[in-house]
Amino acid sequence: MIDTHTHPYLDQFSDGGIHAVERALSAGVTHMVFPNVDESTLRPMMSLHAKYPDVTSMAFGLHPTELGDDWQASVDVMEDLLANGEAVAVGEVGIDLYWDMSRRQDQITAFRRQLRIASRLDLPVIIHCRDGLDDTIDAIRAEKPPVRLIFHSFTGSPQDVVRIRQVCDPMFGINGVVTFKNASQLREALPLIGAERMLLETDAPYLAPVPYRGKRNEPAYISATLRKAAETLGISAGELEEITDSNAKTTFRL
Repeated sequence: MIDTHTHPYLDQFSDGGIHAVERALSAGVTHMVFPNVDESTLRPMMSLHAKYPDVTSMAFGLHPTELGDDWQASVDVMEDLLANGEAVAVGEVGIDLYWDMSRRQDQITAFRRQLRIASRLDLPVIIHCRDGLDDTIDAIRAEKPPVRLIFHSFTGSPQDVVRIRQVCDPMFGINGVVTFKNASQLREALPLIGAERMLLETDAPYLAPVPYRGKRNEPAYISATLRKAAETLGISAGELEEITDSNAKTTFRL
């Protein structure tokens, strides 16, 4: 199992994520992709990756909710790191208007700039989209990035899948939300997405799947998401694991 989006380096893990990575490996996780959040998370993320270079990869980007007044300089930092060739993706980047709409235009501008960076460096893009699908689609339509896009933590409806596919042919990151009782529209969307366009992720320490809901999430819990997604698609967990692992390896060139 490959966890294509996880943050065990964050402060919720008091040991810097070491034990979470070890538990994941013991649980059958073979690789983990660490997306960055902002400049403050660079050091802990890179430190954890340095301890497990063979089973982890990094992505660099500025998260839409972390835009400060000098966000352009932060994107400069990410661009320099991406140009060094250590990253497997740009991310996580995108549009998030759930908490605050006051920086909407900055978010759009930052997202479009990071799409251009990804295009120039031929890197896939991990997209964070929350209450911002219209702006996200508009940015993709405007930039036309010639790289693979990943709609991380996708929780949308079949109609959202159709809208997205009108502008691009992305991968969809499916995490613990698929196990929630109130996620029926996401489960309805899975057959439309199809296993061939699906990636598994945890987004740890957030969104722990049932039966761990309410606890701090971690990469070792990804098997619960795998089982529920496979059940929804009507295939075996082993078959979906094989398909999504192959998808991850291709998408991130692992």
